[in-house]
Amino acid sequence: MEFQLSCPAPLRHDTIQMAHGGGGRAMRDLLESVMLPAFSNPALEGRHDAAVVEAGGARLAFTTDTFVVQPRFFPGGDIGELAVYGTVNDLAMAGARPQWLSAGMVLEEGYPIEELRRVAASMRRAADACGVAIVTGDTKVVDRGRGDGIYINTAGLGAVPAGLDLGPASVRPGDAVLLSGDVGRHGIAVMSVRDGIAFRTPVESDCGPLHGLVAALLDGGVTPRCLRDATRGGLASVLNEIATDARVGIEAREEDIPVLPGVAGACEMLGLDPLYVACEGRMVAFVPEAEAARALDLLRSRPEGAGAVRIGTVTDAHPGAVLLRTALGTRRVLDLLSGEQLPRIC
Repeated sequence: MEFQLSCPAPLRHDTIQMAHGGGGRAMRDLLESVMLPAFSNPALEGRHDAAVVEAGGARLAFTTDTFVVQPRFFPGGDIGELAVYGTVNDLAMAGARPQWLSAGMVLEEGYPIEELRRVAASMRRAADACGVAIVTGDTKVVDRGRGDGIYINTAGLGAVPAGLDLGPASVRPGDAVLLSGDVGRHGIAVMSVRDGIAFRTPVESDCGPLHGLVAALLDGGVTPRCLRDATRGGLASVLNEIATDARVGIEAREEDIPVLPGVAGACEMLGLDPLYVACEGRMVAFVPEAEAARALDLLRSRPEGAGAVRIGTVTDAHPGAVLLRTALGTRRVLDLLSGEQLPRIC
């Protein structure tokens, strides 16, 4: 037998653990046992990166996120840029054209004003690059030692085209699974600064916006089934979430998943699996098989999608499970981790 499917016992905690801060099984258990029952409503049941709601006849995508990355500045980006791009990307995954953002900041007493200016300027540059406006916000100051410098909360709104309904429920057996580029760079870039590790090949975060790729698909006549950016928990967590929520199986090929040599070497040295390491500028697209070749051409037509590849196929076999065909020709279950390999990366 090449593989077996198993269902680990649920995590049992009386308090919040660090594992809950990532994209693994602990976070999913927390959402399923506390958040979803408490706030249940039709928009939330979509289980997507952004809720799609109707207001005055318009369809709007609405999302929120909180950024606690440590360190605040890392190769390829910083907490301000990350906050804007992360929110824009969540809106884009719902098929929205991002338009407006809010910015709430929790500042620790003693946080340097000059660094705050640097973060604010970075947010403005990122917003301008995405064509969005930061139109409202809030600032709170907490006691010294209780805020870790700065936390940023953002919310975003964007318009969704009529008739477009992207989400896990739309995924079908036979769909192609596309990836917009190499994986694992963001998590390794953050960790290299946090832990003072110098790699032979420097690694920069892939922190960047994805709305241009989504617009390229839609404007080019491709209608994806579902889009998801591979952030906390990396590519493996995204595939598992979609397989579970869509009640389908996913089969992927390890050799087709691009990992830069520097990231692969760092992961090997540190005992990490790059498929679980966070990205901040990569998306997974589930598209009908008949549109897969066209979708790849459209993704590759833009610089941020130049490395787009097909990595797998959706199947009606083994619903809820992701199987990875390894370079050796065997298959293994790509399961959810209990927690995050690298916490505090966004």
